[in-house]
Amino acid sequence: MPKGLIPVTILTGFLGSGKTTLLNHILQADHGERIAVIENEFGEAGIDNDLLVQDREEQIVEMNNGCICCTVRGDLVRILGELAAKRKAGTLSFDRVVIETTGLADPAPVAQTFFVDEDIGMHYLLDAIVTLVDAVHAPQQLQEHHEAREQIGFADRMVLTKTDLVSMTDILTLKARLMRMNPRAAISEARFGQIDLREVLDLRGFNLNAILEIEPDFLTDVDHEHDDDVSSFVFRETRPLDLNRVEDFLGAMVQVYGPQLMRYKGILNIADQPRRVVFQGVHMLMGTDLGSPWQTDEQRETRMVFIGRSMPKEVLLKGLQQAIVHDPEVQK
Repeated sequence: MPKGLIPVTILTGFLGSGKTTLLNHILQADHGERIAVIENEFGEAGIDNDLLVQDREEQIVEMNNGCICCTVRGDLVRILGELAAKRKAGTLSFDRVVIETTGLADPAPVAQTFFVDEDIGMHYLLDAIVTLVDAVHAPQQLQEHHEAREQIGFADRMVLTKTDLVSMTDILTLKARLMRMNPRAAISEARFGQIDLREVLDLRGFNLNAILEIEPDFLTDVDHEHDDDVSSFVFRETRPLDLNRVEDFLGAMVQVYGPQLMRYKGILNIADQPRRVVFQGVHMLMGTDLGSPWQTDEQRETRMVFIGRSMPKEVLLKGLQQAIVHDPEVQK
């Protein structure tokens, strides 16, 4: 590492591949470093920030309502510049930066930032692009979404997730496909976000010459477009919800619209529940878990984000509204 440069890891992977789970593992690991996290979400409402541990004084910056590789890319340059300036002035202390991209991001324009912006290049060194691969849904995603293929092609390290949900034959078939797509990137596996940090940090893996062989216009091409039929829908509600009604409704929605629902996640304010309920899903896989406690002085609010193709927004809105608890005696 050139003296004084701040190492940067770009953590990418398609929707629902487990980026936030892995990032939590990195933040909680006993590595003795302070990490600045820049996270980007496709929808207008941020959810991942509520899912990240924040008890080690990490600097976490959210970038919402756009994709880091296009509409909010200017914000990335600004945020990196501000972080470097605060670090130099001594008002903020951190040893490295991890950028968690939205699942729809093309990593090329993000990586490009560290080579075409002179001020950023003076302070930061791109260490590696780490791409998470959902072993359950990757075959379909690679077939249907060019962003998923770009994420594989630009990876310096690939990390398979959800391998416990597929057979060994499926894993070997997927690995062979990934190696054909990107033979220069090693493949690791993570179980529930657990992985040796040496597999994802300080890889010194990004090779500009290798990238230029893949994409000769890497340093000059700044255009990137998403599929027009992919959109996001946000549901917000301060009144408490009935968990059984929510799960029953969404379970029925998944059975009908699962293939269209590429990613859905949220923080739920459940009646008579002192803790947040974390809700996550990818296509037909859906689940809930308990999150951190609600503080007595904070506004309890449900925030759910749905990302998908041709989503039935009106049906989602109507069904979720029917899960609202209107009894004034129920805890708010």
